[in-house]
Amino acid sequence: MAATLAPAGKSYAELLVLYSDPDTCPADALAPVPLAQEPAFVSWQQDIPRVYLEMSPEELDHRIAAARARLGSKLVILGHHYQRDEVIKYADFTGDSFKLARHAAEQEGIEYVLFCGVHFMAESADILTPEHVRVILPNMAAGCSMADMADPDDVYAAWDEIHEVLGEDARIIPVTYMNSAASLKAFVGERGGLVCTSSNADRALRWAFERGEKVFFFPDQHLGRNTGYAMGIPLDEMVLWNWRLPMGGTTPEALRKAKIILWQGHCSTHQRFTVEQIEKARREHPGVHVIVHPECRWEVVQAADSYGSTEKIAKTIREAPAGTTWAVGTEINLVNRLAKQNPDKTVFCLDPVVCPCSTMYRIHPAYVAWTLEALVQGQVVNEVRVDPETRKWSLVALERMLELG
Repeated sequence: MAATLAPAGKSYAELLVLYSDPDTCPADALAPVPLAQEPAFVSWQQDIPRVYLEMSPEELDHRIAAARARLGSKLVILGHHYQRDEVIKYADFTGDSFKLARHAAEQEGIEYVLFCGVHFMAESADILTPEHVRVILPNMAAGCSMADMADPDDVYAAWDEIHEVLGEDARIIPVTYMNSAASLKAFVGERGGLVCTSSNADRALRWAFERGEKVFFFPDQHLGRNTGYAMGIPLDEMVLWNWRLPMGGTTPEALRKAKIILWQGHCSTHQRFTVEQIEKARREHPGVHVIVHPECRWEVVQAADSYGSTEKIAKTIREAPAGTTWAVGTEINLVNRLAKQNPDKTVFCLDPVVCPCSTMYRIHPAYVAWTLEALVQGQVVNEVRVDPETRKWSLVALERMLELG
C-alpha cells in the first residue's frame, strides 16, 4: 500500500476535516510555496513522485519551461481564469470555460492538451478534440464541488419523476451547465438539450424555450435563476428541485406552473458573496461599481450594478475609465490578476477573506512539471478519456452550444 503524503504542522486528521469541506477556504495566502507546504495538500492527488514535493517555485519554473520548450508545437496548454499566476503564465490560451471550449475545438496539428482547470473542463476538451489528441489534467483531484452535486443517477431519477407528474409527452428541454460530468452532457444531448456556460446561458435558455415549454436546468440553481429572471421569468415560475427529498421537495402544482426547474446545486466559492459585503463596499468606497458572477445568489446579483461571466467581468473592467473603483464578486486569483492588469483603477474582491476556488487551486506547478516531464519521456499520466458513447452524445450537446455563437 502506498504511503499517504501528509503535510507538516496540523495532524492529517485535523487537516482532512478542515479541507475536505468544499465550503471551507483552503488557503490563508496565495504566495508560491513547494507542494508539500500547501495547506490543502492533504486532499490532493497522492501518487505524484516524491521528488516534486519539495521543489522550490524557482526550480519548478525552470523545469516547466524546459519541458514546454522540448514538447514544442505538439502541446497546447489551456488555463482557466481561476488558475494561480504561477500556472496561468504557461497557458497558450486563457479564458472562461466557454472560451476554452472553443480553443480546444479549434486546435489543429497537436498531440497533447494540458488543461489547467478542473475535471469536467478536461472531459469537454477530450470530447471536442480529435480522438488522437491526448488530454491531460495535471492533478486528477481537481474536481468541482458543484458538478459533484449533480450525481448522474439522481438527475436521471429526477427526469423520470418529473415526467411521471407532467406526462411522458411533456415538452421539457434539459440544459446542463458546463460544470457537469460528461455523462450528463450526453444525457441532455440525447434528449434534445444542450450545454451552456455563464457566457451564453441566456442564449441557451432562449434556444431551449424555442423547442419546449419548460427547462430542466442543472446543476447550478443560481445561474439558472439569475438568467431566467433577467429574461422576464418571475421567481414563482421557477421551482427548486432538491435531489435529497422525495419528488424534489416540490409539488405537482408547482411543477406544472414552473417554466424552469432548477437543480439544487451551487458554487462553493460564489456562495461566499453576500449583500452585506456589497453594502460595506458602497459605504467604504463611494461611487464603487459592483460586478459579480451569475453563480452568486439572486439577491447578490440584484444588489450589484452588473453581473457576468469571468470574460465579461474582465472585459468590463479593462474597458472602464481610469480612476474608477471596482468591487468584484468572483474567484480571488482572477480578481488579483485584474487588479495588476488595471493599475489605473482600484479593483478589489468583495470577500475580505483570501479564498481561491479550492479545486482549481489544486493545479500546483509541481503537477504541471510532473505531467510535462512525463510527456517528454514518452509517458502520458493523468489522461482524461471519455468513452465513445458518452463522447457521441456529449459532442451533440456541446456543438449545439458552440453554434449559439
